[in-house]
Amino acid sequence: MEEKIARALLSIGAVVVRPDEPFTWASGIKSPIYCDNRLTLTSPKVRGEIENGLANLVHEKFPECEVLMGTSTAGIAHAAIVGHIMDLPMGYVRSGAKDHGKKNQIEGKLEAGDKVVVVEDLISTGGSVLEVVDVLRDAGAEVLGIVSIFTYGMKKGLVRLDQAHVINHSLTNLDVLTKVAAIDGMIPEQDIARILKFRDNPSDESWIREGKE
Repeated sequence: MEEKIARALLSIGAVVVRPDEPFTWASGIKSPIYCDNRLTLTSPKVRGEIENGLANLVHEKFPECEVLMGTSTAGIAHAAIVGHIMDLPMGYVRSGAKDHGKKNQIEGKLEAGDKVVVVEDLISTGGSVLEVVDVLRDAGAEVLGIVSIFTYGMKKGLVRLDQAHVINHSLTNLDVLTKVAAIDGMIPEQDIARILKFRDNPSDESWIREGKE
């Protein structure tokens, strides 16, 4: 499943691996990889693989799940489709409370004690998804864990999740994706080490120079 999803993401350009022409993230960090999982929604075949994969993860890893909550905005559509597949209630958490109406931050019905799984598209440093977890916990929900499409496996993200006592299960990850990209001839095999070096320490840009030596 991990290789199948990785290959699917690469095939539609939802994940682009380009170590010789690094992307610049909003934080200013240079990255050999860029992920836009919103593109999965525009490909019916890949979308089906992903949503069924997420549903299987919830069923296998969190069988007691009662409610799905998507992250805003990337996780909303995925939570809705998975909720439909599994016949589960679904809602989402805003990045901040509305300043009008009921001033909700959580959209959808959620009762104290509900067993919730958070649906996210991408895990990097873990900051945004853990904010969602905090909001849900403050509302009295029991957050069982997270299911996501892709994770970089960054140390900062892993430490944050561990400290928050949150389990994440992803359909695929950077280690698998780089291997698949090399097998399929998208990158030379030697670039795997460069990309993983970036993952292990994003602030160290020496991986860029290594490709030019």
